[in-house]
Order: sequence, then structure tokens, then C-alpha cells
Amino acid sequence: MKNKALLVHGAVFSVALIYAANYSIMKTVTPEFIKPFGLVIVRVFSATLLFWLITPREVILKKDYFKFALCSLFGIAINQMCFIKGLSMTVPLNASVIMTTCPIMVFIASSILIRERITFLKTLGILMGFTGAFLLFTDGGTKFEGANFKGDIMIFINALSYGIYLVIVKPLMEKYNPLTVIKWIFTFGCFYVFPFGIGELTEVDIHAFSRNGYLAIAYIIIFTTFMTYLLNGWALKHISPNVVGYYIYLQPILATAIAVSFRGDPVTIKAILFSLLIFMGVFLVSWKRTPTPR
Repeated sequence: MKNKALLVHGAVFSVALIYAANYSIMKTVTPEFIKPFGLVIVRVFSATLLFWLITPREVILKKDYFKFALCSLFGIAINQMCFIKGLSMTVPLNASVIMTTCPIMVFIASSILIRERITFLKTLGILMGFTGAFLLFTDGGTKFEGANFKGDIMIFINALSYGIYLVIVKPLMEKYNPLTVIKWIFTFGCFYVFPFGIGELTEVDIHAFSRNGYLAIAYIIIFTTFMTYLLNGWALKHISPNVVGYYIYLQPILATAIAVSFRGDPVTIKAILFSLLIFMGVFLVSWKRTPTPR
């Protein structure tokens, strides 16, 4: 049981690590080389192919196809299009800060949609994580105004949409193989994003891409899209959407660690304190009281 818990938390930790690097990587290709909705098509269609190749055949109840389509609307279409379009219109720092609202959205959606019990410890953990992540992200200062504002709004819609997705997809993850669920969610996603992105995709000049550009696209497809949905889907089979969503708060810590490791950025006392606040929040949100023997 403990080994499985470690694997589950390792999976969502890996997702946070992948996303921590994604903000800057995605900015290297959009909108300069490929426009946002064109990149969404590349992400969704490529990941769909990968999931169809590796997913075992499983019988699906007809009534659940609507649920797959609904999950796809929030988890693929609105989520990905708003994120990539928003990121192309704002700066990675603003996007990172706004994404810290996602666990709060999950928390609220869980209490409304699946009646998950709101406890004092979970509420405290969410608030601690939000405070730590917000302070860590905004230590250098940021502004949500001017040219970035429309992009910031789209990132917020993305956070709201992804929060709803994590909650409504959990029952399907418990009912079917996570690979089956994600395969059908991405399949429906292809139909959603195609009308918006096909025009932008046809404008792409593949000769303008450098080797780093192709590597960035590969990272976005394999890691940011394929691996994150796969790992989060598997994790949702075993833990609450609140815990999965909460790991977004680790992204600023991981982004800081990456900066320290590869750019030699200094480690500050404030960064350590803010990080500890986030880790304490993770513990409170994921902690379960052990029943007292009778």
C-alpha cells in the first residue's frame, strides 16, 4: 500500500516537473513559428495517435460516450486552446501565477459536483499552498494589466476548465482503464479543436523551424501532452482530484530548482520558506486520518 502511494505521488510530482519547464519551452515556438491553435491541433492529434497505439481494447457503455465528450470539452478543447492562446498573449510569469488558482477550482468543483467533504485541514492546506506559490511566483513582481490582460483572462479560463475536468473525469477513471478514458477524451478533442486550428496549421513554414524548435514540439507532444494526461489519469484512479490539482503548487518550486541547477540562480531564504509552506500544504491536503481500532 505504501509503495503504491509513493508511485502515485511520484506520478503527479512528475507531472508538476514537466509543466514547470513547459511555460518557457512553449513560448519558444508559439506564436513566432506556429500559431496557438495550430499547435493545439499538433498536440491533440499526435497524442490521440499515441494513445490509440498503446491502449488495449475495452468495452464502453453507450451512455458513457457523452461523459467522454464532456470531459474532452473541459480537459482538451477549452483547457488547451485557452492555455496556448493565453500564453502567446502574456508572459510565463503571469501564466504561472494564475495557474495557482487551479487547485482552488478543483476544491470548489469537488465539493459541488462529487460532494467531496470539505475539511478544515484540506482548506488550510489549499490556502497554505496558494499563499506559498503566489509569493514564490510574485517575489520579482508582476502586473496583470495592459497588453497581457486578455492572455491572463484566457489562462484563468484554462485553470477553471482544467479544475472541472479533474473532478468530472475521476468517476470514469475508476470505472475504466485510464488509457481507455484518455484515448476517448483525446479522440473527441480532435473534433473540437480541428475547426479552430486547421487554418493556422496550414500557415506553418516547417523550414523556419530550427533543431531546438523541433525538440520543443517533441517535448510538448510527448511530455506535456501524452505523459501528463497518462500520469494524471492513472493517479486519479487512486487519489482525490484535490491532491492531483494541488501538485500545481509544486511548479514554482521545481521551476526555481531548474533555474538554480542550470543557470546558477541563487537560493534565497524567502524561496525556501515559501517552498516549505507549499510542502506543508501538500501534506495536509493528502493526509488521511487512520481509523481508530475498536
